Parts: sequence; C-alpha cells; structure tokens
Amino acid sequence: MSDRATIAPAPGDGTGPEIMDACLRIFREAGVTEHVDFEPVQMGQSVFAAGETRGMTDEAVETIERCGILYKGPMGTPIGGGGKSINVTLRKTFGAFANLRHFQSLPGVDTVFSRAGVPVDMYIVRENVEDTYGGVETRLTSDVVECKRLITAPGCDQVHQFAFQAAKRLGLSKVFCGHKANIMKMTDGLFLERFRTIGDDYPEIEKADVIIDALCMNLVLKPQTYEMIVLPNLQGDIVSDLAAGLVGGLGFAPSANIGDQISIFEAVHGTAPDIAGKGVGNPTSLLLSGLMLLRHLGLGKTAATIENALLATLEAKVHTGDFGDPETPPVGTSDFASAIIDRLGTAPSGCDAKPVPERDELSYAPPTRPSVNELMETFTQVRSDVVGCDIYVATTTPPLELAQRLERIAVGTPFKLTLISSRGTQVWPSGSVYTEVVNYFRVRFELEDKHHIGQIGQGPTIHLLRRISEKFEVADFQPLRNYDGERGYSLAQGQ
Repeated sequence: MSDRATIAPAPGDGTGPEIMDACLRIFREAGVTEHVDFEPVQMGQSVFAAGETRGMTDEAVETIERCGILYKGPMGTPIGGGGKSINVTLRKTFGAFANLRHFQSLPGVDTVFSRAGVPVDMYIVRENVEDTYGGVETRLTSDVVECKRLITAPGCDQVHQFAFQAAKRLGLSKVFCGHKANIMKMTDGLFLERFRTIGDDYPEIEKADVIIDALCMNLVLKPQTYEMIVLPNLQGDIVSDLAAGLVGGLGFAPSANIGDQISIFEAVHGTAPDIAGKGVGNPTSLLLSGLMLLRHLGLGKTAATIENALLATLEAKVHTGDFGDPETPPVGTSDFASAIIDRLGTAPSGCDAKPVPERDELSYAPPTRPSVNELMETFTQVRSDVVGCDIYVATTTPPLELAQRLERIAVGTPFKLTLISSRGTQVWPSGSVYTEVVNYFRVRFELEDKHHIGQIGQGPTIHLLRRISEKFEVADFQPLRNYDGERGYSLAQGQ
C-alpha cells in the first residue's frame, strides 16, 4: 500500500469544468489533499475535435494507467461520424468491469416517492464491458444489420463476485439478478446461471432473480423492495436511468466503474451545453461519485463528513436552479459548493446522518502493469464437438425452393439440411405462410449420422460453406458445436 494516492481528474465538457472545480474545492477544504494528489488529464470533445477518435490522448492514457483512478466530469461524444462513446471506451479499455450506482432519496429533492413518504435506497450493479456494448455491428444484406451480443462466463463471474462482495461490505441482506433468460436462454441464461453459482459462496446473503420487464414495473410501483440488483450491460444501463428517475434524475446519481486495477468515478448526466460557462450547474452527482472514490481509497471518514455536509445543505433548501423549493432562490455552482464547505463537520437533522468512522485509513495500491493482456477462463477441459453449421445467405428465394436447392448442394457431405429460419423464426421444414421474411435466411446443416459426432472437425463445414457460396451470397457463417455432449446453439422460434 502507498501512503498517498494520485487521482487523475478529467473536467469534461459543457458544465464539466465548473462542477469539477466545485468538487475539488470541497475535497481540498475537507482535507483530502492530506492523502491524495491531483494530476489532471484532458479528454472529451476538444480531443475529438483535434482528430483523436478515442477522445483521449496517449498522455492521458499513460497518466490513468499510472494513477489507477480517473475522476471524470460529463463528456460528449460526436454524433454521427467520429469516435465512439468515450465513456464506453474508457470502461472497456481499462477493464472497469463493474458499474456501481447508489440511488437514495435526498432531502430537498422533490420526487413522487418523497411526497408519498417512501424512501428509496438501492444499489444497481451493471456488467460494464461486454453484451451489445462490444459495438460489433455489421450490415449483412441490403436490409439487415446485426449487433453481436457477447456474454462470457468470466465476465459474469467478475460482476457477480463484485456484487456479492459489495453487498457484504454494505451490510445488505438480499441481491436480485435481473435478466431476460426466458427469451435469451443462452446469453442471459449464462448470466443467471453464474449468478446462482457465485451466490453459493455467500450463504449469508439471500438471492433471487427477476425478469427485466417485471423488474421495471416493480421499481416504479414499490422500489423499496430492492436493496441491490445485478444486471447485464444493456439492461443495467436502462434500469440505472430508470432508478435515477426515482430519486430526482441523473443529477443525483453517482457512478463508479470498478476494475481489478483501474477504476473510474464519473457523473453520468449530460454536458448541459446550454448553461455551460454560466456557473449554474449542479455538482451533486459528480460530488457523490467523488465520495464513492474516497471510500474506494479508504477515506471513509472524509467521505462521510462531506456527505453529511451535503445532506445538511440540501436540508437547508440550498439548491441550484435545476431542482429544489421554488420559493427559495437558487444559487450558482460555486455558492452551492461554499454552502457545503461551511457545513463541514455538521450533520443533517431531518434525515439519517452517515456514520463517520474514527479515522481515514488509505488502503490503495497503484496498478501493477501486466506484461500481457490477461486471459480469463471459467470452464476448462470442456469437450467441444462439431455437429454442423449455420450458414446465413442473402437471397430472395422462397423457403421451399431454397430448401430444395440447398439439399442438392449438400449431397455427398456428412450434413443434412434441418432448418431454414428468417429473423429467428422457422419457415422450413414447417412454419406458416403468414410469417413475413426478409432477404436474410439462416440455413442449418447438422450431421446426418449422429455416430460421427466427435469424428469430424470444422473442415467439412467449411467445405460445405464453399459449395453454398458458389450458388448464394453468404452473409455469415457459424459452426455448431456440442459442449460436453450438450447442444451449444439455440433452436429457432417455432422449432
């Protein structure tokens, strides 16, 4: 462990520099600099504009890798051409695999639930680097585009382990897994299966699962049901914003992206360019994210002191222009920060104060740079047997005629045609004429003689692919395998 930590603040775009200045001023007045140094980095729209499609310079990357902690203001991503989302790029580049957000009712923040006297206090853990956020998209035909959804066992294990450890640390009694495994039986099915497996190591914590659509309904009806929910990436992104709406919006939602070596703490709201430079932005989300950062470093006393000062400030009806009592004039960003600083060492009276530990104990070690990319693997020594292939063809040929032509092509191979589907729905050998199709068909070939399982590799499937490619435009190709004798591919809808 080091006796000091270095944080890399990135002010961001729009109102980002103003709210970051406010938060760092609060940190300094609270004594954070006794343990922490700041080494600012520049990233975001100005870097995109300079032609760097990552939105960050090599110098920024080096600083983040050395410090291990990025404290980030809101950042914009070019719409249309240009680089991808810098927020996603940062999480994936630095292996920040778990996103943790805390949603709690705050004094002075008016919501449907605060008016009803229903307090909200929940955590959402979101897998942060895979799922559809891999961004692997392809145009397959003139009418069809694809986004690959990758769910990995090691990725599931990482986020579930983090969720249960966080629940244990926070004193929570129950963790829910949100999913859509009733439809996406293999991807979300794996996510749910690994939740149950990892959960077995935490017998003191109650486990449950909930289908994502039911979860969304229940969050609106009775959010007090949930202490912690862990979700895949895309679903977690959507549900996190829904949960933010329960407590007043993204301006009150802190966010931590946690990795084994590098972690990112950020405001997740927009850059608000319409008020940039006017000194009226709300720093609450970024400040709460900063408190998660301080606790991550072991500075729990300072974090609790600042949070109690924030709660006391909100309780006193001090607010920026985006929220608060309309009868009370709003203050600007700097004055809001000053009001918090003036209340350091005090506690709210109308809501529960945060317990303040006796001392700060810095418990942070900077990253240890690996020599190569770490290969993660959950299932080892698994037998894999080729049993066929799915070939995706771009054609307007009707299913029956397509089947007849494909069966002739397959003569002399170890495979037989078993399925034709369009948009995941079977249209041959059975199906309905009412099923609408597009110019993109999955044609499935499986071993005609099951006794050959384990006796062929993928070479014969590639030979079949070549035959079909001579007659049809091939859009995609996927070998089919059994794993330890279990089918490693899904059935079609209606099959």
